[in-house]
Amino acid sequence: MSMNRRDVLKASGGAAVYTALASMGFFAANPAMASWKKEWFETKSIADTLKAMGIGNAANSNDITITSPDIAENGAVVPVGVSSSLKNPQMVAVMVEKNPTMMAGFYEFTPAALADVSMRVKMGQSSDVYALVKADGKFFMAKKEIKVTLGGCGG
Repeated sequence: MSMNRRDVLKASGGAAVYTALASMGFFAANPAMASWKKEWFETKSIADTLKAMGIGNAANSNDITITSPDIAENGAVVPVGVSSSLKNPQMVAVMVEKNPTMMAGFYEFTPAALADVSMRVKMGQSSDVYALVKADGKFFMAKKEIKVTLGGCGG
């Protein structure tokens, strides 16, 4: 078997880099995954989601803003932003009512953070998008209808 210098460096360098990164803890458990709640992502309705999260109900709030296009031409990539002016935000969840997996995203914040998230969601059809915000230990909600056009021809 004939190996050239480049093949030897690739093989030994890759192993060395992996070993160095592993020794520094780069492949340890990700703390962001600690808050993963599988059952929250398996619900099929807003009521079921709130129940799975241990929330009785959430008050509607004008202090939560959902930014997104009113009409999304491409349902595969719909930009959705959620911001809140509520004091002491702790969590933001984004839910798309008519998606097979309703919970689209879940974000927790440190005490000094501002509740302002932006993401892209996939929507198979026109639907209400809900933003759930936990602030000062209480839950608040806002919703916005987003219409999805099919193939850009209307929906």
